[in-house]
Amino acid sequence: MFDIINAFYHQTLLELSLNSVRVSSKRQLLFRLLTLRRHLVEVAIHNILYVRQVYPADLFHRRRKYDVAVWRSRHPELNEYISGAVKAVGEELILGTIERVIIVIKDPKDVPLERFIFSIKQMVQLESYDRDERITGAMPANTLSQYFRAFLVKLSMVESQLGPLLEDDPSFTIIIELEDDKIPLASQQKGDPPPWMPASKEHTTEGATENAELHFVRAVDTGVINLSLAVQESEAKLTRTNDWFGANVKGKEKGKGKERAV
Repeated sequence: MFDIINAFYHQTLLELSLNSVRVSSKRQLLFRLLTLRRHLVEVAIHNILYVRQVYPADLFHRRRKYDVAVWRSRHPELNEYISGAVKAVGEELILGTIERVIIVIKDPKDVPLERFIFSIKQMVQLESYDRDERITGAMPANTLSQYFRAFLVKLSMVESQLGPLLEDDPSFTIIIELEDDKIPLASQQKGDPPPWMPASKEHTTEGATENAELHFVRAVDTGVINLSLAVQESEAKLTRTNDWFGANVKGKEKGKGKERAV
């Protein structure tokens, strides 16, 4: 499990599919699909930060993507950071090392509150060489756009499935969980400094406790690359939320008792 250096991030579930498409190689098709998925994840991150109020609402402006209203940060440094992190994720996706991408919303003490979990499964493996090949069962571009649109609509409504974030100053981080025995390879191949560092176990899916609650959001199954998104509320968040609601109910009951006494 690895964490993007100096990051703050989030999650959701989705599926993917493609129709019979002629391509010059498996590699070309996979690269195209991975690029589309990377762009979708970037849009999703901005929307997660807006919907979960990690940053003030006036930091975002409304745009359209895949013919649906979405939100994007106005802050250049935040945008650059998100874009850079997603690019680093995309490079690992192309190499097939990633099993999950997780956007973790956490409190000022680094305690995870919510995990937005993108699960990824590559159904077509690349050979050491490229071949001209027809891949069947793939959906056309307009159908893909419809799936992406449905995914973003579901993401915009995810707040109805979740309890409120009660923290005054939440932040986020992006984590990648790798396939067994894999390490991030993209920076090594390019000779660049690694953008990833080992993640705190409590931020990962392995660090979730039994009392955490998982909510499925959306899935897309292309038959080539399958992608799904779920949101996990941590036990720490659920406990705080229950305590907060309990205290508010008791406060209201005391207020009613005083009114009756008068």
